[in-house]
Amino acid sequence: MKLVTDYLEDTAGRIPEKTALIDEHRQVTFGTLQTEAKKIATKLISMGIEKQPVVVYMNKSVEVIETFLGVAYSRNFYSPIDIHMPGSRVEKILETLKPCAVITKRECLTDPNMFGDTPILYFDELMEGSVDEEAVHAVTARAIDTDLLYVLFTSGSTGTPKGVIICHRSVIDYTEWVTKTFDIDETHIFGNQAPFYFDNSILDIYQMLKTGATMNIIPENLFSFPIKLLEYIEEQKINIIFWVPSALCLVANLKALGKRDISGLKKVLFCGEVMPNKQLNMWRRALPDALYANLYGPTEITDVCSYYIVDREFADTDSLPIGFPCENTDIMVINDQNQLVTGDEIGELCVRGTSLSFGYYNNPEKTEAAFVQNPLNTQYPEIIYRTGDLVKYNEYGEIIYCSRKDFQIKHMGHRIELGEIETAVSSIEDIQLCCCLYDEKRQKIVLFYTGEIEGKEIGERLKDLVPEYMIPNRYKPLEEMPINLNGKIDRVALKALI
Repeated sequence: MKLVTDYLEDTAGRIPEKTALIDEHRQVTFGTLQTEAKKIATKLISMGIEKQPVVVYMNKSVEVIETFLGVAYSRNFYSPIDIHMPGSRVEKILETLKPCAVITKRECLTDPNMFGDTPILYFDELMEGSVDEEAVHAVTARAIDTDLLYVLFTSGSTGTPKGVIICHRSVIDYTEWVTKTFDIDETHIFGNQAPFYFDNSILDIYQMLKTGATMNIIPENLFSFPIKLLEYIEEQKINIIFWVPSALCLVANLKALGKRDISGLKKVLFCGEVMPNKQLNMWRRALPDALYANLYGPTEITDVCSYYIVDREFADTDSLPIGFPCENTDIMVINDQNQLVTGDEIGELCVRGTSLSFGYYNNPEKTEAAFVQNPLNTQYPEIIYRTGDLVKYNEYGEIIYCSRKDFQIKHMGHRIELGEIETAVSSIEDIQLCCCLYDEKRQKIVLFYTGEIEGKEIGERLKDLVPEYMIPNRYKPLEEMPINLNGKIDRVALKALI
């Protein structure tokens, strides 16, 4: 397999009439998906565009996936931009990316000057065109597996967008591993939660293409109404999900589990932030026969580099492992002296393997800082990615996530992982969601939380869970935890509330 579009060629050839994609407005078969993607490719090829960035600016829908694949067929690479993204952030992305075309819909483009002189192609007009099979074949024949497939912009903790570049080979390697590890086939129906500008969506999209599974794009508004969300899962016969923990926690916290029959849901995968065991245990009690898996990895390593299939009981106060490296991936936990950690020593998780991004688009400085020579190898050039995540090994040899390197603080003479405090707070019965930040100016640990409980009581309960110096100095109850565009807790927004 050389290109991700080879998956579509194979699947559309085998089962052209099977449903590939469903959203709230339409559904398409693999045959239709292939044809409509090639119409887009034909237009881009006719414009003489090749190996260039193409912005996809549309509402989350079937059409977005068709556009991604059309761009891939044309030997270009796609970069999705959310239509609700603030204009200032869009400007920064465009300045970095300098796209050669934008594909959108007229109803999405409220400001026609947003993209300057960049050619704008309208999806509906592209669908009126025809397919030039000869031209598409000629372009894909000269493509190679290290051609770029997409650029996803991630801001991390800085708020400044960085364009992570990923090639076909990395996605194929990841896709093959997921299929084998989780035994995915065409009977699976994915309930998609992740926005398409967030790397969690890569699993849903390319599993659908490879295996012939159906991808059901769950209407975004349902994630505000957990019982309706579970109703949708039941009605649509969704049997596998890959969600961020915040979405799973919302369903558990609002006591929706058990209100609808979702026993058809057989596989529950999650990634993107820490999954609290308290809420995971609620899911496990409600769906005891399902497979649960904690996946870990930043965008820079094609979504996932380690995984843990939950195989034992955990107390609410326990940390859930991120497990073991994925196939064809090597994980090194390196300390401050650039040596491998020993015992339960904490170190930075570093990765090497096919999954690695080539770096950040048009940003050599950031690339050189994160993608570095392997300090354990002095014989030949070998690039690794420094994730900035602090981890350690437990007694089973499993990797345990501790916190971000920039979430590690020095407080009252002690080195503290804010993630450890969050794990302890999450285990408290009346807590729904929580996030710990450090106020550098006042040197205070600040806890933001949702739930019917007073800060003073949280402090009392924490005395049994963490040392005195780790107990927060300030408690900020919230009616609602701010959630960012990817569905994760928005730490940048919380920082502004300190």
